[in-house]
Amino acid sequence: MHLAQTTTDTNDDLFGGFKDFFHSGTWLAIRNVFLFFLVIFWAASAYWVYKDARRRIEDPWLLAMAVALGIFPPFLGPLLYMFFRPPEYLEDVHERELEIKAIEESLGTADRCPVCRAVVDSTFLACPVCTTKLKEACRRCKAPLEPLWQICPYCETPVESPRAVGNL
Repeated sequence: MHLAQTTTDTNDDLFGGFKDFFHSGTWLAIRNVFLFFLVIFWAASAYWVYKDARRRIEDPWLLAMAVALGIFPPFLGPLLYMFFRPPEYLEDVHERELEIKAIEESLGTADRCPVCRAVVDSTFLACPVCTTKLKEACRRCKAPLEPLWQICPYCETPVESPRAVGNL
């Protein structure tokens, strides 16, 4: 019986230290500081989800759902948000759309050769790539003339229509 009592006393002494530590003021201070930082980290991660979602999501309802996802399953919500968030910022999407629009406009406004589609200047008489005749030249000043012009706007020389020349 004495041996059993000695083992019990040893176990009480061994675990008594742990028991005393968890009932001490030091443990309470450590626990409270840990919980404080845990709450701060949770609030910071929820704020990060809000800031990031505002830059990526235009629809207010989807924005609210993303923020709710970042808040309600604590610590797991921001990870889930990172998996399902839009891949790019709204600013990047708008910038890309503007670039595409500018490129489309620049392609549409450039004069092109009807044969080889090379970019040509409006003052060219012939395409420099395929030598296709693009415009007639004024017989007096050699300026390029538009097909519908009746007179050269540079030297006031009347334009002879190709039909009239061909019928003579």
